[in-house]
Amino acid sequence: MEKKLEKMKQQVIECTKCELSQTRNNSVAGKGNFKADVIFVGEAPGKNEDLKGEPFIGIAGKKLSIALESAGITREEVYITNIVKCRPPKNRVPTPIERETCQNYLKKEIEIIEPKIICILGNTAFSSLLDGKEITKFRGKVVSKNNQLYFLTVHPAATIYNQKLISVLKKDMKKLFRVIKELKDKKKIKIDIEYTS
Repeated sequence: MEKKLEKMKQQVIECTKCELSQTRNNSVAGKGNFKADVIFVGEAPGKNEDLKGEPFIGIAGKKLSIALESAGITREEVYITNIVKCRPPKNRVPTPIERETCQNYLKKEIEIIEPKIICILGNTAFSSLLDGKEITKFRGKVVSKNNQLYFLTVHPAATIYNQKLISVLKKDMKKLFRVIKELKDKKKIKIDIEYTS
């Protein structure tokens, strides 16, 4: 598993499939525990991530770490990645073409890790993975689609501009890891939204 992730990481580093490859410093593959129960999926790398080639290491990353710690979890226990693997110029939202071009990398990460649940962070990940809008209306919910469970919450970057959201993110993290514990204990969990395709 680790070798497969390393191979995929190398492909991300060398990727020139879209125009973002021309403006980036570093592409940013996912990072974390390849045996994780949960994969966190954000939008795209920011300035710090682009410079160092690691996901969620800026202010938003610190907010995510704080929220995880409030649920008694360390970053080393989870896997963190993004919808697109290169920073869009001026941190703009990645275009549909950029997201589509990059989607196979995320699919691969999910295939290799086989998480019990995928935690969607913010609107871009919500629309990319579940075609959803307005994450604040649906945050804290468990979603099922094609035999994969998802958990919805706000993007940690949103907590920088709206301090009230940090308590929302912490609350959601506690719920997420309660759900994961129930899944591990083979308990039946409550699914809030079920997609039937």
